[in-house]
Amino acid sequence: MSDGTPHLLVVNPNTNTATTSVMTALAQAMLTGTGLTARGVTVDGGPSVITGPEALAASVPHVLRCVHRSLTADTAGIVVAAIGDPGVREVRQCWPGPAIGLGEASIRAAGRDGRRFGMVTSTRRLGPGLLGLVHRHAGPGVFTGLRFTDASAEQLAADDALEYRELSEAVRLCEQVDGAEAVIIGGGPLSRTARRLAQQHRSVVVQPVPSAVRHLLDALGLGVRSGAQA
Repeated sequence: MSDGTPHLLVVNPNTNTATTSVMTALAQAMLTGTGLTARGVTVDGGPSVITGPEALAASVPHVLRCVHRSLTADTAGIVVAAIGDPGVREVRQCWPGPAIGLGEASIRAAGRDGRRFGMVTSTRRLGPGLLGLVHRHAGPGVFTGLRFTDASAEQLAADDALEYRELSEAVRLCEQVDGAEAVIIGGGPLSRTARRLAQQHRSVVVQPVPSAVRHLLDALGLGVRSGAQA
């Protein structure tokens, strides 16, 4: 239920409410001076973590139901907060406002002005779908490739130190071996570590949630009012 304040709806396609809280806080940090708030909502069914194409497809109807029950007259934009962008096309077909997924937003941000970029993620089985998003939303010749953590998404979720070590090493390989000038941390559940890497790393680490919020602010003509960087 909305309280009458214009907001961006941050829809978590995973059923993990802790992840919703982290992503909503990251979105809120981008909204200083915009007159908007971030409103996080979580699907009420489907996978707890999207790790493969079957789970990605299965999450689409849950995303749509979540959007339909959560939309109000005060919704200004929608972030579908998963790297595979489940349901984004369908949301755009049924709602006239701006909507973006983490995959498209981060790819557009990373590849801006022809910058060479890579992506690291913990979901190896989503690799082909992520490559499809890159081909749709990035210019030719700018993508340096995908790097995957050795540990699974579930293992990383249970061990913050392991998550940081493995993502940091994957970022290093993207830069030093693949020649990436920017690196996307691919996954909503990885948002906390993505923020930490972005603050500590000397090169450009692209955070999907801030990238999505920046895209919506630009679409709404509010981007210049927020000083936060994606």
